Amino acid sequence: MIPIHPAPLQAIPARVADNYLKPGLLNLTALPPLSLYVHFPWCVRKCPYCDFNSHEANGDLPEEAYLAALRADLEQSLPLIWGRKIVSVFIGGGTPSLLSARGLDTLLSDLRSLLPLEADAEITMEANPGTFEADKFRSFASSGVNRLSIGIQSFNTSHLKALGRIHDGEEAIRAIGIARENFSNLNLDLMYALPQQTLEQAEEDVQTAISFEPSHLSLYHLTMEPNTVFAKYPPDLPDDDTSAEMQQMLIETTAAAAYEHYEVSAYAIAGQRSRHNLNYWQFGDYLGIGAGAHSKLSFPHRIVRQARYRQPASYLQQAAAGNAVAEEAEISREALGFEFMLNALRLTEGFEVRLFTERTGLSFNLMDETLNAAEAKGLLLRDHLRIAPTLLGQRFLNDLQQMFLPD
Repeated sequence: MIPIHPAPLQAIPARVADNYLKPGLLNLTALPPLSLYVHFPWCVRKCPYCDFNSHEANGDLPEEAYLAALRADLEQSLPLIWGRKIVSVFIGGGTPSLLSARGLDTLLSDLRSLLPLEADAEITMEANPGTFEADKFRSFASSGVNRLSIGIQSFNTSHLKALGRIHDGEEAIRAIGIARENFSNLNLDLMYALPQQTLEQAEEDVQTAISFEPSHLSLYHLTMEPNTVFAKYPPDLPDDDTSAEMQQMLIETTAAAAYEHYEVSAYAIAGQRSRHNLNYWQFGDYLGIGAGAHSKLSFPHRIVRQARYRQPASYLQQAAAGNAVAEEAEISREALGFEFMLNALRLTEGFEVRLFTERTGLSFNLMDETLNAAEAKGLLLRDHLRIAPTLLGQRFLNDLQQMFLPD
């Protein structure tokens, strides 16, 4: 826990003091850990399943201008996080590995000069196998990236084509080889229930991934997100029974290889859980900078969400003008319980009861009626110390989470 020691009000701009530190609905006794998310919005090609804020790169990227915008965005946000240390940094996208070695070094140098990073802060960067250059990734590691997350998705070239990926199976394996030479903490992203994928093919993918001994695996079920090409033109996907068999296979295969299944889609070797993502799931705070980035920031009496301008051109313009934030709203008291449960119930081990009050400022008794109902349905296990989803609750997580929606 980070005790609340806000800077003297005279050191904080009046706008911040008026909007964030005045008494509100809550009374937080401690601020949660704080992470930083940096969004890089460009990619080589938009994948048909992707609903992230990513944009195809046409011509040369405005790297220098974007780095300047990120710095300006961060400088404008500093009064909101005065005196708080950063426990983790995540550089996501898009495809951040499109950054030049010099650009990434500039970004991390800016972060260190402006923010008090913990000495052992986890610094993760996402990478696409189609953008791997050995020298560049060696430089990324030298600049301070200490955890790499590679979007493999599959080792099957035909499945990669169906997903619209820019790499093939051989490039995926080559990328892992380069990564292993430079990073000891390595995450591999895989997807399952792919168009026309069989159970055997899904198992081959995860076994191939495990053979490289990554410290972490993220195994996602392909979903048809609104406003994507796949939503408009759905491919031929495995049926629900086959998808369920794939999920069970993944759980058993990773367990046999000594990976802990600690979150719905996350599997880690002991001691290698993602600190950045755990902070999300435990309802910690995060400052998001970059086009379309989101923030969740706690203050003694309120919790606020922000969203940056989504379109890169708008973000560049607004950040330069001193106002990168497009939307800002306080999380209502009624919504806080649901938002906490939406995140914390993703953890297979659940959460300690005390964490709810620490992170929301609310009495846990407010949840009793819904918790009793969920327990009666066999979706939850609870005692006076810990709440956790059962195996049934993990299987029907959406139904469990929705029980906590405010009336």
